[in-house]
Amino acid sequence: MSSKTNKGFTLIELLVVIAIIAVLSIVVILTLNPAELLRQARDSNRISDMATLKSAISLFLADVSTSSAALGDYSKCYVDVSGANGTSTTACAYWFKGLPTATVVASSAVAARAINGGGWIPIDFTKISSGAPIGQLPVDPLDNDAMHFYSYRPTSTMMFKIAANMESAKYSNGGGASDIESTDGGSYDPMYETGTNLSL
Repeated sequence: MSSKTNKGFTLIELLVVIAIIAVLSIVVILTLNPAELLRQARDSNRISDMATLKSAISLFLADVSTSSAALGDYSKCYVDVSGANGTSTTACAYWFKGLPTATVVASSAVAARAINGGGWIPIDFTKISSGAPIGQLPVDPLDNDAMHFYSYRPTSTMMFKIAANMESAKYSNGGGASDIESTDGGSYDPMYETGTNLSL
C-alpha cells in the first residue's frame, strides 16, 4: 500500500510571503511618490494650457485686433475666481510689476470659461475668421485655490503675459533641470510666465 501525502504552505510561510510583499509595496509607493506624480500631472496640464492660450491670443492679434483695447484694460490683471476655493486676487498684483489691482472676472464657472469676451480673459475669440481656436477658456486644475490660478495682463502696445503657479518639485522654482519658473525669462521667478511681454 502506498500513502498519498498532501503538501502545501504552512501558515508561517504564508505570513512571511505576505510580509515581504507588504514591505516591497511600501518601498515602491515611497519611491514613486504618487502625490508628487499628481502634482507633476497638474503642472503638465498648466504648461499645456499656457501654450494653448498663448497661441489663441497670438492668432487673435494676427487675425482680428487692430486696437490694444481689444485685449482688455492694460492697467489691470485678469484672474478667474469662479473656483470653489476662492482665488486670492491680491497675489495677482505681485505677479505683475507695478500693478496695484486685479480685475476679478466671472461669478460662475460657465461664465469664466466663455470665449466671447465675457470670460476671465476679456478677448472675443469668436471674431477670428477661421473660428475660435479653443472651445472654452482653461482654468487651473486645482479649481483656483489661493495660490494656483491663471492670470492674464495685456499692455497698451498690443502685447500680453499669462502666468500660472507650478506646484510640483520638478517644475517649480528650484526644481533643477526641469525648473520652468526661473528659466522662462519672466520677471517673477516663482511663476511660470509666457506671452509676448514677459517683463510685465
